[in-house]
Amino acid sequence: MKMSRMFMPTLKEVPSDAEITSHQLMLRAGLIKKMSSGVYNQLPMGIRVFNKIQNIIREELNAKGCQEILCAGIIPSELWEESGRWTAMGEEMFRLKDRNQRDYCLGPTHEEVFTDIVRQEVTSYKQLPMNLYQIQVKYRDERRPRFGVMRTKTFTMKDAYSFDIDEAGLDKSYQDMYEAYTNIFNRCGLDHSPVQADSGAIGGSSSAEFMVKSEVGEDDVVFCSGCDYAANMEKAESVKYEAFKEEMKEIKEVSTPDVHTIEELEAFFKLHAGRFAKTLIYDADGKSVAVVVRGDRDVNETKVANAIGSVVEFELANEAMVQAATNAEIGFAGPIGVKTDYLFVDEEVAAQNNMIVGANKTGYHIENVNHGRDFEGVVGDFRNVNEGDKCPKCESALEIARGVEVGHIFKLGTKYSESMGANYIDKDGKSKPIIMGCYGIGVERTAAAVIEQHNDENGIIWPLSVAPYQVAVVPVNMKKEEHTEAAEKIYNELQAMGVEVLLDDRNERVGFKFKDLDLIGIPMRITVGKDIVDGKVEFKLRDQEEKELIGLDEIKSKIEAEFVKNNVKLG
Repeated sequence: MKMSRMFMPTLKEVPSDAEITSHQLMLRAGLIKKMSSGVYNQLPMGIRVFNKIQNIIREELNAKGCQEILCAGIIPSELWEESGRWTAMGEEMFRLKDRNQRDYCLGPTHEEVFTDIVRQEVTSYKQLPMNLYQIQVKYRDERRPRFGVMRTKTFTMKDAYSFDIDEAGLDKSYQDMYEAYTNIFNRCGLDHSPVQADSGAIGGSSSAEFMVKSEVGEDDVVFCSGCDYAANMEKAESVKYEAFKEEMKEIKEVSTPDVHTIEELEAFFKLHAGRFAKTLIYDADGKSVAVVVRGDRDVNETKVANAIGSVVEFELANEAMVQAATNAEIGFAGPIGVKTDYLFVDEEVAAQNNMIVGANKTGYHIENVNHGRDFEGVVGDFRNVNEGDKCPKCESALEIARGVEVGHIFKLGTKYSESMGANYIDKDGKSKPIIMGCYGIGVERTAAAVIEQHNDENGIIWPLSVAPYQVAVVPVNMKKEEHTEAAEKIYNELQAMGVEVLLDDRNERVGFKFKDLDLIGIPMRITVGKDIVDGKVEFKLRDQEEKELIGLDEIKSKIEAEFVKNNVKLG
């Protein structure tokens, strides 16, 4: 492609509303253009990158025997009502009516649609296993769109669904997709880790996220320093803190005026935070929920919501709900006599003796409180992991890092097949529900993650596999025929080789051209300048400072070597 004819609106300045590197560089390099909050148009340079990622996905999924289809983006409400998710999806779902007042949604995900397709066509075990996928635009009314294409209202997603006759078949399908995802993200040049994850609104027995470590990631990811244990914070577990044990004492109410926080309590009682149990009040779809954890722990809201089940909105209660539950101001809630619909107690609190808790009375706390003697509640793991906690697998220290989720795989089991009647006849003539899996990858999010890991102060440094163009040919002086003619000849020869090449034939200063090419991240650059009279050109890799003077007859072998090194096919 000749750059004089390209639509490539690059920006020299960083847009004021772009918070993270990938968002800034996608806008500056002319990959995307914002239309409204959380809605972006994709421009030619961006389309080429996104298509590269999609093609890698297709190649790896097809290699595992998956088949591509394309479903409608508008879905009738009846399918979602069958699965029970029409209400459960909440305000995140874009809903609309047709002229006959029939309810539809813009597809945020397609479990119901794929299940409907398969239940109409599959009747026998002989037709399974099967794995179908699509690459399609999804729509979600994000409460807080942010970070460019990381969290948007409309995005391209590859979603795949496996259909098996039993759990062993699902295990095989899940492992196939695990391997395919590993290959996909490796080929995209991403340093990634698969981690245990919560299944969320999708449901199912287990799931794994493919996370890319990044300081701007929205998720906390827990890694073990001594083994391969890794989990999203929502799912992560740790060995319980050693419980404080002594003979149970008689409870005692203590006046604690203006002492609300754990830090203030530590100073007042001169005790470590682990000797306190804090009670937080939540609103779960209008139901009040009390959660009790040690003072040095944070509540894991996902674990609590999962314990309740089918929660759409889960958030800290407002002042009115807190007062109704405790008869006290915020800061004095406690488990004894709290009036909530649910009371959950973290296992560390249940194991410890003589804790200090809020008294449900403004200005007071209670000493020597013990679970089982003084209050009851549902006991379980309702806490977040802390840095340095012991790994549940090997007891080494756990580490916490920020991460970006680029892919997610789920074992759905029969969640959708049972509710929607997707059954098959087994070899004994019995009707059984199909066992399902679900597998998603965000295309634009993957591109953004690549940029987060591959950039410098000058712009993007694309891996060769996903670069919009692989080589740029730059004539130094457009007024010199020897420069322009040689550049055109090299350009044509590279195209004939199957190289995706840019010819920067713009009538601009060479420094301007170099800055643009560094910004958009072209992996290889060939500069045609004064040395062309000796049959030589300058060769430079985007990720290296060094420039090399090579002969015209060396260009082909030099570029072929880069393709081999990066395991990318020519043409």
